[in-house]
Amino acid sequence: MQETPLCLRVGHFLPYSMSDLNTANFTSPSTFILLGIPGLEAAQIWISIPFCAMYSIAVLRNFTILLIVKREPSLHGPMYYFLCMLAVTDLVLSTSTLPKMLSIFWFNSREISFSTCLTQMYFIHSFAGMESGILVAMALDHYVAICHPLRYSMTLTNSVVAKIILAVVLRGAVLALPYPFLARRWPYCRTNIIPHSYCGHIAVVNLACADISISSYYGLFDLLSVNGMDASFIAVSYTLILRAIFRLPTKDARLKTFGTCISHLCAISALYIRFLLLSLLLVWPQCATAFPFSHATVYQVAPPVLHPIIYGLRTKQIQGRLL
Repeated sequence: MQETPLCLRVGHFLPYSMSDLNTANFTSPSTFILLGIPGLEAAQIWISIPFCAMYSIAVLRNFTILLIVKREPSLHGPMYYFLCMLAVTDLVLSTSTLPKMLSIFWFNSREISFSTCLTQMYFIHSFAGMESGILVAMALDHYVAICHPLRYSMTLTNSVVAKIILAVVLRGAVLALPYPFLARRWPYCRTNIIPHSYCGHIAVVNLACADISISSYYGLFDLLSVNGMDASFIAVSYTLILRAIFRLPTKDARLKTFGTCISHLCAISALYIRFLLLSLLLVWPQCATAFPFSHATVYQVAPPVLHPIIYGLRTKQIQGRLL
């Protein structure tokens, strides 16, 4: 028996009645409908409370880090510049998804225009790529500080740091451009309902009535090449860092030096768990339909909340300024 096309299967998982569905064929929809969390409509007002709290914490703490670093001259160094860039990235990532998500939960405002959906998609993927690049830059900072401390100030000068940040921003911005362009070129039919709370690339293109292999292959290429390369660089950096740590003469010195890396390792773990989930959705896109909420939304909003908490608690200079 011939398999039912994906664009027909989506409706099976939606709690909407048939009158709510846009059953007309269309090539480029004027709007999409974001469901939020399918199957949990009655509980969405309660689910919105932790998400609102997470967004408030992310905005407050990331702005606090930016303000502290700006006002404290002793924090004007490479590590804190990278931390500020990470804070800006987290603010944009959370702001690109959480306000619309909360409007769905609170006001049932589910419509999003096609162009706004593609814009949100671009911001999500571009700044997620920047976030990965910033963590690589932080790994470089830790490597130089631990393995070559005497050359730290000469290696990571302000001009070098500025070039690294510019390269990270350009890479994320350029590599995310194909996502909205590929999504725009596909024909969409029978439904414009996205079983998610934001316009992720795979969630949108799964609604297309066409062979979306190019979109899937590019998404997988982006994840494996960019994030795979970043993960390899981080792994090499920490291999050299651990080798340098084990060469230290005393146990206290080893523990103290390794303690400076814990915040960064926690941030890396939060990021790459999310990328692992996205990789699974690209390899098995039917998972995005069968489990629309999954854990993707949580991993989308968790890092912007966790990063300032991790670095605020583990960085003595920032902790001191907060106190």
